[in-house]
Amino acid sequence: MRVGVLALQGGFKEHLSMLKKLNVDGFEVRRKSDLDGGLDALIIPGGESTVIGKLLVSTHLLKPIKTLLDDGLPVFGTCAGMILLSSAKEIDESVRFGAIPITVQRNAFGRQLGSFSTKALFEGIGEIPMTFIRAPIISQASDQVTILSTVQGNAVAARYKQVLVSAFHPELTDDLSVHSYFIESVRQS
Repeated sequence: MRVGVLALQGGFKEHLSMLKKLNVDGFEVRRKSDLDGGLDALIIPGGESTVIGKLLVSTHLLKPIKTLLDDGLPVFGTCAGMILLSSAKEIDESVRFGAIPITVQRNAFGRQLGSFSTKALFEGIGEIPMTFIRAPIISQASDQVTILSTVQGNAVAARYKQVLVSAFHPELTDDLSVHSYFIESVRQS
């Protein structure tokens, strides 16, 4: 199995490390030619969604990735990745893939000083550690979206078809369960 990790900005190295621990062939996606060898899934990491969006346009990756997602490529987006995969954002209208019918609210827990770690239930896994950094929340979701986790009454993880998103950063903990959950879902599809 080959899993690409969008490596334009943000925590891509941590995701690659998690994949390596799971014995999954992970590789960086930085340019359009990185998609030529084929991939079974994609991870879009956290970082700054506006910056990643601009880099997706300038590297000419936006359209080919959107085509892959529209064709059903499994994808996992964390934090900024969730924002980019959403169909709508409250307030701004920057780059997004529209791969999951949710509306997100950026920085819902506050700015950098509002960052925190906690443990919460994740459907299908159990209680896991979660790290939130300027994290968004899912403010609205289509009836077809399954909410997988809530924190402080807010939806922070969801699944829709081949799309998995989380507002938190599982790659910043030692717990492999969310990445394992994603990889297992790719294997089953």
